[in-house]
Amino acid sequence: MRIDLHTHSTASDGTDTPAELMRNAAAAGLDAVALTDHDSTRGHAEAAAALPAGLTLVTGAELSCRLDAGNRSDGVGLHMLAYLFDAAEPEFLRERELVRDDRVPRARAMVSRLQGLGVPITWEQVARIAGDASLGRPHIATALVELGVVETVSDAFTSEWLADGGRAYAEKHELDPVTAIRLVKQAGGVTVLAHPRAVKRGRVVPESAIADLAACGLDGIEVDHMDHDEPTRAGLRGLAADLGLLVTGSSDYHGSRKSVELGACTTHPEVYGEITRRATGAFPVPGAGGAPA
Repeated sequence: MRIDLHTHSTASDGTDTPAELMRNAAAAGLDAVALTDHDSTRGHAEAAAALPAGLTLVTGAELSCRLDAGNRSDGVGLHMLAYLFDAAEPEFLRERELVRDDRVPRARAMVSRLQGLGVPITWEQVARIAGDASLGRPHIATALVELGVVETVSDAFTSEWLADGGRAYAEKHELDPVTAIRLVKQAGGVTVLAHPRAVKRGRVVPESAIADLAACGLDGIEVDHMDHDEPTRAGLRGLAADLGLLVTGSSDYHGSRKSVELGACTTHPEVYGEITRRATGAFPVPGAGGAPA
């Protein structure tokens, strides 16, 4: 059984529509796939309607969080994967909307900073790339690729450009991760800390902070990820064992925006089973043939 628990669609910063993502996941030989767009569940209905037979959809989201959120300039940005929660739970829905609503002014601020650095980027270019999606840094990074400023989207996520604290970085509303865990649990969901040792993205999450989050109810750590080398993965597995946390693996697929393929990293079936057992807010959606391609 092949399970990929971290993917993105055009509902945030991926390039596959939710329906295309489901078809591509089936073609990649996956048995279960989580749709975890940034702070959004907007793609879930389309994905569920397009599920091919034999593929199961795990509904979820990737939440924007920051340690020490009260001191945003010094805090550490992190992402929290949330699975199988009740998307209509009022308090959690309100917080996700606050994060999404802050994305546009934040993106405008980054475009302005890039212009101040001499980059001939325009808001119209970024808006065209984003379309109807929940706007994020990868859309701005794609504009930098189009302009020849960087070679790849990943190259834009450095201190030179868009990484946390980078020259063109701008802050946005982000959840305190302890609050995020509480909200997800309140909505019947399960939480997994995404790529906590992705060094290229900026400051990493300290082990002490991961221990604190585990004490507050964090369920797991995303260990097998394209941004973690083998020594990093081994260290995180040891930490997860010490803290009693689940270990997941995922592709963090963004379609053509990044080079990683669906199923590049996967989650063990027993861990997947434990995630579904713990969740009470929603159930995985089994494919029954889906919409025609």
